[in-house]
This record gives sequence, structure tokens and C-alpha cells, in this order.
Amino acid sequence: MWRIWLMFDPRRMMIALTVFLAVLAFFLHFLVLSTDRFNWVEGTTKAASVIEVPAMDDVTFRVTESSLQIVS
Repeated sequence: MWRIWLMFDPRRMMIALTVFLAVLAFFLHFLVLSTDRFNWVEGTTKAASVIEVPAMDDVTFRVTESSLQIVS
């Protein structure tokens, strides 16, 4: 294993690894920020989607992202 470090300079390898990990971290954070679900900077901008499903005996279930309501 020590012969590998004779071929590569340890200082350059550590700097290259640090730069690579920093670029990867920035890329992943901006990728997550571009989604609606995980954007913690702007908050939740989309309205809760409502789906009304007719059921038996004219009872309607209203399904939102966080709850289930029965509307008669």
C-alpha cells in the first residue's frame, strides 16, 4: 500500500478529494433545491392537491396530502 503513495503526491490527492467532495455536495444541494418537495428556501409553494372520489351511498372522500376527510 505504501508504494501507491510513492506514485501519487498525498497533498495533491487530499486537495483533489476535498475539491471533488465539495463540488459533489454543492451539486446535490442545488439538485434537491430544484425540487418542489425538498425546497427548504422557498417553502411549500404548491397548493395541496385535492382528489374527490365518489363512494357508495353518495359519500365522498376528500383526500389531501396530509389527511382523509369524509364529506357527505
